[in-house]
Amino acid sequence: MSRIVSTGRTTRRGFLGTSAVSTAAVAASSVVPYFAWESRAFANQSANDRPRIGCIGVGSMGSGDAQQHAQFGDILAVCDVDTRRAESARTSDKIGKGKADAYGDYSKILERSDIDVVSVVTSDPWHVKIAIEALQAGKHVFCQKPLSLTLEENQLARAAAEKFPKLQFFIGTQQRSQKDQFLRAVNMVHKGFLGDIQKVTVGINGSPTGGPFQVATPPAELNWDLWLGQAPKVDYREKRCHYEFRWWYEYSGGKFTDWGAHHVDIAQWALREDTKGKGPIEIDGSDAKHPVPFKDGYPTVDDCYNTSQDFAVKCKFASGVEMIVDSRSPNGILFEGTKGRLFVNRQKCSGTPIEENWDKDQFTDADVVTLYKGKPFEGHKHNFYRCIREGGLPVSDVFSHVVAMNTCHLAAIAARLGRTIKWDPVAEKIVGDEQAAGFFARKPREGFEIPRV
Repeated sequence: MSRIVSTGRTTRRGFLGTSAVSTAAVAASSVVPYFAWESRAFANQSANDRPRIGCIGVGSMGSGDAQQHAQFGDILAVCDVDTRRAESARTSDKIGKGKADAYGDYSKILERSDIDVVSVVTSDPWHVKIAIEALQAGKHVFCQKPLSLTLEENQLARAAAEKFPKLQFFIGTQQRSQKDQFLRAVNMVHKGFLGDIQKVTVGINGSPTGGPFQVATPPAELNWDLWLGQAPKVDYREKRCHYEFRWWYEYSGGKFTDWGAHHVDIAQWALREDTKGKGPIEIDGSDAKHPVPFKDGYPTVDDCYNTSQDFAVKCKFASGVEMIVDSRSPNGILFEGTKGRLFVNRQKCSGTPIEENWDKDQFTDADVVTLYKGKPFEGHKHNFYRCIREGGLPVSDVFSHVVAMNTCHLAAIAARLGRTIKWDPVAEKIVGDEQAAGFFARKPREGFEIPRV
């Protein structure tokens, strides 16, 4: 049983206790776990006041995230199916500091009652399974984007977030925390400075091409079968693994879900198409090319990257707005309205509305707090840990993310089939196309099923 103490108020030393919230306690109690907050992070807090963290997946992105988590709490355990990566994180003076335990099986972290927060930075097919099991184990979850591999996984993740409302389920879409770029652009659209939005172009680049890649023996430090997880069991090829998994539909949606998880998210946030029941109604994937031959939406060879490298997928919303997700435009988002145009990416927010400061005195701290769902503006992970303490939705919540990911997956499905598909955003179903609807879910390998909660 958890030893959480709740006084109903924030104290300087009220953290989660020495064990994580049990699933039963979370379901039955109104307690919101909290700990002392300082905008300067948690560097000066005592060990008893700092959250205990387990990091699952500590490759390139995972190790970077782990270093950031370490600013807010103590990393007690790391896990990776590549023992070399796990050991590197364990001994890193910025992550495990030689004190953390290292595992090859993530369930060992979830079993530990002394871990409060789990960071999930694995390949995409593992995200939803681990995140749901972490919630079931009473852990707060930070999960990197893209959250899901399929449309069905979106629904499973949302159901879990609804089942465990006292636990934070946070997505690593850090663009939602870029004030001078994306927040300013979203505020401008929301306040109507651009007029009625007619067209949005989302530039996400195209996937790289490569192959054929030769079959090889998996490295001794890699558990290849466990890395594959729910995906079909295939021979090891170096370019299928680690970061390169993104360019295989077996493990990812290519750029549709890689950069799409960022830019489509911002675009639909600005359009107010980011809540349940919203999203496109028609997705045209006829203008998409792939680096290998496809039949019925599946690649016919297994030794080359197969995600689309050249595409312009048109997404039509019920409002009449057209959003083009393409590989040919500059990386970023172009909003075109009846009064003006605005382009935004991670480096800049530009266009006449910006140059002439159309939003003068209309992009205030209060406006930013509204975008932050009532929380003060601060760094992305600051927001995560604040929400653990205070409750409430984080700036990158599961509920809006799955709506954006629906669009990303639909764009990939339409591109794979090379035609227009129709989507019922309320029922969350592909309609009038049995073959396309077959891509809604994927049967996992036996033993790697995702929990239904």
